[in-house]
Amino acid sequence: MAGTAQHAGAPPFLGGGELRRADLDLERARAAAAAVPDPEIPVLTLEDLGVLRGVERREGRVVVKLTPTYTGCPATQFIRLAVETALALAGLADARVETVLSPPWSTDDISAEGRRKLKAYGIAPPAGKASVRALFGEETVACPRCGSSSTSRISEFGSTPCKALWRCEACAEPFDAFKCL
Repeated sequence: MAGTAQHAGAPPFLGGGELRRADLDLERARAAAAAVPDPEIPVLTLEDLGVLRGVERREGRVVVKLTPTYTGCPATQFIRLAVETALALAGLADARVETVLSPPWSTDDISAEGRRKLKAYGIAPPAGKASVRALFGEETVACPRCGSSSTSRISEFGSTPCKALWRCEACAEPFDAFKCL
């Protein structure tokens, strides 16, 4: 292209310069934040869990937006610090982490990959869309080990505030199940 300075081998649509650097910063910030493991369920990343709501540039700074799983979640501050650390290690020490409360997080935000990881880890993932029945009525939870739907809730309180303790009647194994939130 006559009159246009390009880096050798760079696609013509990239161009380079500050705009491309800003895009790379956003991509790098998203990748760093997305890979942070949940402190209560370390097989899930923040991206799997669906709490990473976005990454944007505001007033020249990268801003990572996170939504807690529920108001008062004890892991919220730890997650914020872990994301700030991941951003600093990615060369984005001036990036900001912002808490976003609306729309609120729900178990519907857990990705398909996150649901698969939960099951493989021995935690029954929440079924489909959150519903009034799942919130207030009887629900059916399949055992993550043997797949049986012959299960019963032992306690509304599991190993973390967002899980309940269940038992499989078929294989007699106890397991955590994500509460429908």
